[in-house]
Amino acid sequence: MLVESVYRSEDLPAPERFEGWRTLLGQTHAPVELVSDHHRDIRVVQRTLSLGAVSVWPSSFQPVIFRRTPRLVRESDPGRLHLTLPLKGKLHVSRERDEATYGPDDLNVLSTSHPFEVRALASSDGLNTGVGLEVPAALLSLPDRLLDRSTGLRLSAKEGFGVLLAQLLTQLANGGHSYQPADGPRLGAIVVDLVSALLAQALDSGELLAPETRRQALVLRVRAFVQANLHDTRLTPSVVAAAHHISTSYLHRLFQNEDETVAAWIRRQRLERARRDLADPAQHGVPIHVIAARWGFPQAADFSRAFRNAFGVPPKEYRRETRSPDAAL
Repeated sequence: MLVESVYRSEDLPAPERFEGWRTLLGQTHAPVELVSDHHRDIRVVQRTLSLGAVSVWPSSFQPVIFRRTPRLVRESDPGRLHLTLPLKGKLHVSRERDEATYGPDDLNVLSTSHPFEVRALASSDGLNTGVGLEVPAALLSLPDRLLDRSTGLRLSAKEGFGVLLAQLLTQLANGGHSYQPADGPRLGAIVVDLVSALLAQALDSGELLAPETRRQALVLRVRAFVQANLHDTRLTPSVVAAAHHISTSYLHRLFQNEDETVAAWIRRQRLERARRDLADPAQHGVPIHVIAARWGFPQAADFSRAFRNAFGVPPKEYRRETRSPDAAL
């Protein structure tokens, strides 16, 4: 599991909860002023996940106003870029140059080097829920003048690099149990590459990215494309390359530094999806050949052979072994 700390307002006496959260925000983001009608007994849950120099903090809280004033900027600036993905509720953001409202399809960008005001509006459950992301600006492969321009952008969480970043943040918000502490810095590096590529794309400045950042961002796009098209039996390295407007040979070079070739990775992902479905009690009535075809194996014999080679047992035996006692009755 990733290194994580959790702040729950209910763990503190009511009079200490509001100030306790303000102090925490000063550590995870930057010093801010807080204003809320619920300041006497606010409800807050904030998890803070450490990804090396990057931190992610899923949180849920009652409506509040965050203010980073010019005085606070002068007194303390950790030099971070902050991105927020709203999950429930909205954020109304006022900056020096503009103001806008952001919802679950948007990514909002703020800088600790500039003043702002954020009004967090509740959803139907009375809470605002989202995921905050803190990235040291110095790690991003963009000059300061472009980072300054990035604040105020409306970045889509439904397409391009935005959807990849949103998927990762949502996965972390739902729990980092599938990761080990040593995975934190690796995930942090992935986040930095994604944010750099996302901002460069939005600012039409991709040529300013470091070559390695561009390479990693393209690999992430390729992986997301493959995951979304595993069911297609025509999915081959040449199809993947064409979808990304690169040559097949360049695609293979991209994966030279990865753990396996493109074709091997596609095959392994298909087998993993099939294995998951075979172990799913809700799908025990689905014929094995149907599951195989669903994940790109139209020939049952080919699937059985590939499954045995990958997992040491044929699919029929694997399904039998993973059945619960109740399912076998």
